[in-house]
Amino acid sequence: MIEKEHINVVWLKRDLRLFDNEAIYEALKSERRVLLLYCFEPILVEDVHYSERHWNFIKESITDLNEQLAPYQSKILAVNADINATINQLLTRYRITEIFSHQETGILVTYERDKNFKRFCKNNLIDWKEYINNGVIRGLKDRKGWNELVDALYAIEPLPFQPKSNQLISLDTIKSIEENFKLPQLKTSEFTPFQKGGRTTGLRYLNSFFQERHKDYMFHISKPDLARTSCSRISPYIAWGNLSVREVIHKTKETRKVSKHKKALDAFMSRLRWQSHFIQKFEMEHTMEEASINKGFHKLKKNISESYQIAWKKGQTGYPLVDACMRCLNETGYLNFRMRALVVSFFTHNLWQPWQAATTHLSQMFLDFEPGIHFPQLQMQAGETGINMLRIYNPVKNSLEHDPSAAFIKKWVPELRDLDTPFAHQPYLMTELEQQFYNITLGEDYPLPIVDLEATRKKAGDTLWNLRKDKTVMEESQRILRKHTLKNRRKQS
Repeated sequence: MIEKEHINVVWLKRDLRLFDNEAIYEALKSERRVLLLYCFEPILVEDVHYSERHWNFIKESITDLNEQLAPYQSKILAVNADINATINQLLTRYRITEIFSHQETGILVTYERDKNFKRFCKNNLIDWKEYINNGVIRGLKDRKGWNELVDALYAIEPLPFQPKSNQLISLDTIKSIEENFKLPQLKTSEFTPFQKGGRTTGLRYLNSFFQERHKDYMFHISKPDLARTSCSRISPYIAWGNLSVREVIHKTKETRKVSKHKKALDAFMSRLRWQSHFIQKFEMEHTMEEASINKGFHKLKKNISESYQIAWKKGQTGYPLVDACMRCLNETGYLNFRMRALVVSFFTHNLWQPWQAATTHLSQMFLDFEPGIHFPQLQMQAGETGINMLRIYNPVKNSLEHDPSAAFIKKWVPELRDLDTPFAHQPYLMTELEQQFYNITLGEDYPLPIVDLEATRKKAGDTLWNLRKDKTVMEESQRILRKHTLKNRRKQS
């Protein structure tokens, strides 16, 4: 009987990179050959939080990885199958006693999948080695010492990718393995309004940001149009792991030494840390996917309006900045942070819809969908944490302040393109005579406002502020502060 070859398997998830990938780095330490694996798992492909734009980004990332692996005569084994079935099939050919991956702070589906896979590994005498991803630490009960732990992780030099000669499973061998699986079609359209996946493209965005674009970062960060070039635009590359936060921090520090715009880079660095903070919060309290972290807000009941939700999703609310943001997001997969906050505020406060009803549309549209940021941010913007300042964004005030020429509005709401700027911000102020002059009929060519801003703002504000005085809300607020807030911030609170 021929003895099976003993190999290491690296299970890639949201860490689609070779450089600074601890799972790969550790797997390559042994003398065994190494197989790099990605599974297009049906439970995720069919999950309502994801859409085609995500899977195309992942396919482009894998294609880019395969180009990087070509000099090593290897590639990623990418299959349409769940992880248990995939490893089971590989066990018919190889001896596998160790599987390497990063810890994933994902949705409840991946949490259950990982628990199931852990049992599978135990039953098959496999040691599943998981590594910390982007400073998010599993098993913490509170934030005591978290800053120091993360600082230590980020201080380490990014890990190299240095396989030994012929250590990676060869192309010919992978092709023979593929005969036992259904394979994904990795080719995607060349013409797309979305950012292309892959480390190569991610590095281009990162380098151009450090070379030139970062100088206007602080000035344009809140502008819906200008932020598209002055912000880094690397969020999808971090969300899907083409870049690691650690390597970005190191590059930021290097750039800061020679840049004239140190404050801009400091602001950028603080947001990288903010990213880890929110994902850590989700890691420690995963029920945030379905319910408000502050249990006192579970008693808040809102009437579902399907017509409001459809109008919001399609960008047909009658408020130009909201509509421009939603159409831009639907088309390109990107909005800057302030506009993300604004559309969620409008949905939860002015339309008075539960934040849960916005989760799947936004997750499907955000190319950089990151569960650990998505759900905590939705709750924060909805005003249901009990510890954050209640912010109800006024879309008219924001459009006048951050899109004064209405350039962003006119680009994404072409029905308003020919209006003078004041009416582009507030078309509902036009008289019938003015509508005739501009050849537009409100209610037909562009919707009238579906709600009254002032009345709905008052209702939301009064309700939420009164609820913050509720005993359960207050008790929960203290619990949240103790568990999730850093020591110096807790004192300030």
